[in-house]
Amino acid sequence: MARVLTITLNPALDLNVETGSVSLGSVNRSRTTRLDAAGKGINLGCVLSRLGHTVTVSGLLGEINAAPFERLFASEILEDRFVRVPGQNRINVKIAEDGGRVTDLNGPGFNAPSDALGRLKRHLGESLREYDAVAIAGSLPGGFPPFALADLITMIRAANLPVWLDTSGVALNDGLQAVPDGIKPNVDELAEWAGQPLVSLEAVARAARSLQDTGIANVVVSMGEKGVLWLSPYGNWQALPPPVPVTSTVCAGDTLLAGMIHGLLEKHHPEEILSTATALSAECVRHIGVGDPQAPDFTQLIQKTRVTPWPGHNNNGEMPL
Repeated sequence: MARVLTITLNPALDLNVETGSVSLGSVNRSRTTRLDAAGKGINLGCVLSRLGHTVTVSGLLGEINAAPFERLFASEILEDRFVRVPGQNRINVKIAEDGGRVTDLNGPGFNAPSDALGRLKRHLGESLREYDAVAIAGSLPGGFPPFALADLITMIRAANLPVWLDTSGVALNDGLQAVPDGIKPNVDELAEWAGQPLVSLEAVARAARSLQDTGIANVVVSMGEKGVLWLSPYGNWQALPPPVPVTSTVCAGDTLLAGMIHGLLEKHHPEEILSTATALSAECVRHIGVGDPQAPDFTQLIQKTRVTPWPGHNNNGEMPL
């Protein structure tokens, strides 16, 4: 198995709530609540560790409420190389209603000090030689300039390591300038980058090709229940997930990317990479938290995942989302 570094610059404590339909302006009662230490890169690290990889987590971590994260790192066997900064990590409320609708209330977190980028780069330093791949995932904290993402990606690429980026908005635009090896936008994030709605699968593919034409080898677009589109140096594929009951989609994208990185590092066949990653993401939405590769029916989920070359056979090339 491989050694992977994940970088999370804006961790969060996620208060996950499961409930029936929410009635605004009145008292609602939840079925379950749980508070999880999270952040996209941390979620990635948890899945990769469960898949058998040696994972180091790094980035910026508010020192006031760092304890829940430290407990998670110990329980999930993640090596902690976070840079502690003054302030507290944000608290996000995620309300998952019956039927799959999820409402996010994202709170503010710490403001990164002016020396945060320099401290992080020094902290990583020569240790980059220890890893086989790096993933930078999640939003940016206040005070952390978007161009800093390009600096980190450039440093990692200079160490001859593959680096994946999973972020959105201004941070994505600036990170793309350093040409990461792979990105994983969802449809909304890709549409924001493209500057127009993407109302068909062909429109999604065109936007993804535009990104690939800038030099990014792998573009993985997550499309919810419509599946995944992967443009790669090895060919292009579409995956359709098996039908599953949806409890929460919160960690599905992070789980998908972890599965993709796992398959690439293990040099699996591309269709196996995509089917496994898509099935793991489908497993994830059945419950709160990241996907579980040890789920009793995980093999069956893989078998029920359909992977076909893109473009598929259709009459007019326009497949509505």
